[in-house]
Amino acid sequence: MNIAIIRKLLSFCFFALMLGNSSNVFAFYNDQSALGMNTTDMREDESSVPFVDLFRMSLPFEEARRWKHYTNGPVKYDNNGWPAQLNGGQVGTRFINKLPKGTIPEGFYTVLYDGEGRIDYGNDASIYERFRGKDIIQIKAGKDKKLSATLFIKKSNPRNHLRNIRILMPGGICKHDPFTRVKNANQCRYGQYLSFERHYKQIIFNPDYLNFMKDFKVIRFMNMAGITRNPMRYWSEMPTMSQATWGSEIEGVRGAPIEIMVALANKLHADPWFSMPHMASDEYIYHFASYVRDHLRPGLKAYVEYSNEVWNTQFSQAHYVRDQGQLFGLDADRDKAGQKFYSQRSVEIFNIWEQAFGGVQRLVRVMSGWTSKDKITKTILTYNNAYQKTDAFAIAPYVFGHYEKLKKVKSVAQVFAVLNDPKNPYSLQKVLSYIRKQAQVTKQFGVDLIAYEGGQGLVIPRSKEGSRANKIIYAANRDHRMLQLYRDLLTGWKRAGGKTFVHFTAPQSFQKYGTFGTKEYITQPTYKAPKYRALLGFSKHNPCWWQGCAASSIARHRKPANMDRTILSRRNYSGLQHP
Repeated sequence: MNIAIIRKLLSFCFFALMLGNSSNVFAFYNDQSALGMNTTDMREDESSVPFVDLFRMSLPFEEARRWKHYTNGPVKYDNNGWPAQLNGGQVGTRFINKLPKGTIPEGFYTVLYDGEGRIDYGNDASIYERFRGKDIIQIKAGKDKKLSATLFIKKSNPRNHLRNIRILMPGGICKHDPFTRVKNANQCRYGQYLSFERHYKQIIFNPDYLNFMKDFKVIRFMNMAGITRNPMRYWSEMPTMSQATWGSEIEGVRGAPIEIMVALANKLHADPWFSMPHMASDEYIYHFASYVRDHLRPGLKAYVEYSNEVWNTQFSQAHYVRDQGQLFGLDADRDKAGQKFYSQRSVEIFNIWEQAFGGVQRLVRVMSGWTSKDKITKTILTYNNAYQKTDAFAIAPYVFGHYEKLKKVKSVAQVFAVLNDPKNPYSLQKVLSYIRKQAQVTKQFGVDLIAYEGGQGLVIPRSKEGSRANKIIYAANRDHRMLQLYRDLLTGWKRAGGKTFVHFTAPQSFQKYGTFGTKEYITQPTYKAPKYRALLGFSKHNPCWWQGCAASSIARHRKPANMDRTILSRRNYSGLQHP
């Protein structure tokens, strides 16, 4: 037997061994990673494209009514949002919108649907062939090098209305490699071919998305769950698998079901980070925790957090906690009342999760605060000795510049001058100093310091998309100096005592609302994405450096004695008040 054949056999054996147990496959990539990643929103213009079914993130039909050429007339919908009766009108929607060319494959997509009717397509999508219950469409970028696609329902049988539309990518995967999209069965040399058309229920996730996310140990689902400004109270309001779409332009409306989030964590062998809606009832919390308990893969731990950025008054949840804090007389100062309510409700949520899980072995109980305000950290952790029920305190170490300064930049060099200006309160060195102060505080309370978000935060509010300053900011995010900035930030984070760092965010197109994407689109080449290169490089050279990092439970620290000298009574408070 010649050497070439022996090498092929050895390669095949290694490949089979690695892929024989799916849990080992996924663990191979991220077990020693100290980094996490935030998901993006459920919108048709998000360039992460997490699902093989593109319709899952489409704009709801009724939301598209604001553009009359999409939806018009007295349309009636079924319980899942499908148009049950057109009544002489029509519905339309966008299912992809302004994605950079290359984000998804160009070619022939399969559209499956139930019921009787006709679907028409527009923008960069055109009909190729029709069958009963199935259309074949072609998606191809136009001269603008962007991908946008729409569909319309103008005919539907009200006795068997058109519903359950699925728009499936071309190709599929090889059975034991969910990270690689292939064109056909000929590319599955060592495994069975699974086409997206026939196996989309089993595959669910875009292989390109999984390939990106596989290197991160923690996945924070705040955006995918649609937590910010989310008014949900009861479990019956949770998004479902049967909904027409999980997308929306409206915060508090969009959001994926819990089944999807847990399935993604299991597929990646990553620890999920769940943020609970600010108005969620105890009933909602318990059902959520119970589902995670029953379905999250053994060996994974769940991060639990109450809401998102309750200190940030741009968000309705920030006003809600202040209102509740004042309602229950937690403090005469409105801001402190909100901080104390946040602390109190967090502990109540932790207790519910602990009850559902029968202990805290697989839980990481997280409270969060403002990076530059360590006094808020102390208030939150000390109120009723909340630190004793808390495992980690999370901040968002963003490096950015004052908006007025950024408006005036005329070169990429000037952007980095702002980011390193000692007078800038959010320069790299200033942010590192905040991290060190926060680390001292959290250590005092026996609580880990972690990052729920972080990275560069360059954005100019209320600016125009094509402005010169925005173009320069985009260029700065593509510049090699951004890679060095990230290296310095992450190294400084580690030296200061920080642990898990969850970057914001998964691939996302640069726009006037921010340049937060690790990459600009999911398939962008690594060499064009300096932030991504910096994260991968840091992860490779700085594997888990603290006890419990790669374990199924965290290493808990000894807590100090009573740190709250002003403990207030519970005032007969036992949960959220419901109208």
